[in-house]
Amino acid sequence: MRREAEGPQAEEQPAADPQAPGLRAAGPQAAGQRSPETVHNRIAVLRAERGISRRQLAEALDVHYQTVGYLERGEYSPSLFLALRIAEYFEVPVEVVFSTRPFPRIGS
Repeated sequence: MRREAEGPQAEEQPAADPQAPGLRAAGPQAAGQRSPETVHNRIAVLRAERGISRRQLAEALDVHYQTVGYLERGEYSPSLFLALRIAEYFEVPVEVVFSTRPFPRIGS
């Protein structure tokens, strides 16, 4: 872990893996805010529907399993290439997985 800020209010944040392909820090999410450039996704929903673990998806995409968690939580936005690979893995159009607007909650 690394410190993002100095002083007593500093929060511990996971260090971005510089070796992780296709990741970009998503900005002010660490402060609990959403950036206007937030990319929403349904990765967790698609995984659950298919009974796939984070590790299984990560292995198929050739990324670290924590990368999948970062993406699912919106802590990182995928590169276009990684977004396309995820959509191909689930055999759905990319817009089924990713959106610039929040997806409606299931049951709403």
